[in-house]
Amino acid sequence: MAKRFYIQTVGCQMNTLDSELVAGDLLRAGYEPAGSIRQADTILLNTCSVRQHAEDKIYSALGRLKELKDRRPGMVIGVMGCMAQKDQGQILQRAPYVDLVVGPGQLGQVPALLARIAARAGPVMQVSLDRAGGNRASVAASFAKFTPSRVAGARPAPHQAMVRIMFGCDKFCTYCIVPRVRGPEQSRPAEEIVEEVRRLADDGCLEVTLLGQTVNSYQDKDGPATIRLPDLLYRLHNIDGIRRLKFVTNYPKHMSDDLLAAVRDLSKVSPYLHVPAQSGSNAVLRRMKRGYTVESYREMLARIRAMLPQAAVTSDFIVGFCGETEDEFQQTVELVRQSRFKNSFIFKYSPRPGTKAAELYQDDVPEAVKRRRNHELLAVQNAICWEDNQPFVGRRVEVLVEGPSKVAKKRSAGDESVQLVGRTTCDRIAVFDGPKTLTGRILPVMIEKADGFTLFGRVA
Repeated sequence: MAKRFYIQTVGCQMNTLDSELVAGDLLRAGYEPAGSIRQADTILLNTCSVRQHAEDKIYSALGRLKELKDRRPGMVIGVMGCMAQKDQGQILQRAPYVDLVVGPGQLGQVPALLARIAARAGPVMQVSLDRAGGNRASVAASFAKFTPSRVAGARPAPHQAMVRIMFGCDKFCTYCIVPRVRGPEQSRPAEEIVEEVRRLADDGCLEVTLLGQTVNSYQDKDGPATIRLPDLLYRLHNIDGIRRLKFVTNYPKHMSDDLLAAVRDLSKVSPYLHVPAQSGSNAVLRRMKRGYTVESYREMLARIRAMLPQAAVTSDFIVGFCGETEDEFQQTVELVRQSRFKNSFIFKYSPRPGTKAAELYQDDVPEAVKRRRNHELLAVQNAICWEDNQPFVGRRVEVLVEGPSKVAKKRSAGDESVQLVGRTTCDRIAVFDGPKTLTGRILPVMIEKADGFTLFGRVA
């Protein structure tokens, strides 16, 4: 009987894509997906290290798995991804029943590593070099690019796909662990990306989201001329079958006019731009080593609004960063009020061992103050979301149907008509009733009601 695997994913879209690619490799190796952890012979936790809460979730999950491992000693438990690269042997010390620790740069080896464990060669740990563990070329080589051929059955939705166009990050923001756990910035060859998207289109994929830690830093220098993200978008736009193109996450300094022109001129490119600001205070931005000022961020936003008046712009913010005063926090509130982002992802600062902020600065903002600032900024953003969604009432929007909503999934499976969920071209969530067979189609939906998070409508 085939071995069964289960992958639990924590973290960003990069991790979601990594889990899909590992699942595809395991399917090719003869494994079968399990419906739950308890049905699996191999349990893989794909981890995140951006915030302490994400790591705490993984260690809690490992604690719960110990009881299962005690009852089924032949079961394999693996920790993959960013936390594996960051903590390495600490994971085996805290959870000695773990069989596999594998970093993001070694995910392509997972089937072979599992075969070694099956041959009683475990536990096994495979990670990349530390950023200071060699010259740039050797460190980059240790973070091997993970771009296996796609397996349609491993993709959560056959009509949507994420495609990584670059790996790693060289920005070294003082709060961020990503450059250490994801390695140096490396862009994939453009032709390789085009071919991957073409194959996805042949498999019925309608929407592709291009991924990079700073996606608008992309550049393929291997040919006679450097290919940047706008050039890549023009090439992908010509692929038959693809209906929508998105790209995340953008770095403010690299939001060039030619990229905005590509979004404006290419009908398949969604007018949706995620551009994290992180703070509205220049003093905080300097401590974060973000490399831009509030004034330059506002200038970038002004260019976006001028060239793409209908674009949805979203952002990230960290509250309670080291030394953040009340005045500096209020500058962030003012930036959010004036910028009117479609939505913002707001987080309390969490010190990350191995980052410059943890080394240089004291985490001196009390937890209660962080929590209060988080709630205050979220309330400001939520009010903007509600106000800006109201003009959609009475409008017809184009929606890519993703499938039954969370509400519908709680109902009986036999319902002929269920509440479906999808996204507009500007990445707003819309729900409406219809048969499940509409999943994967792009439909006109008339919006009849809106709150701060969702548009409610009917198929027009």
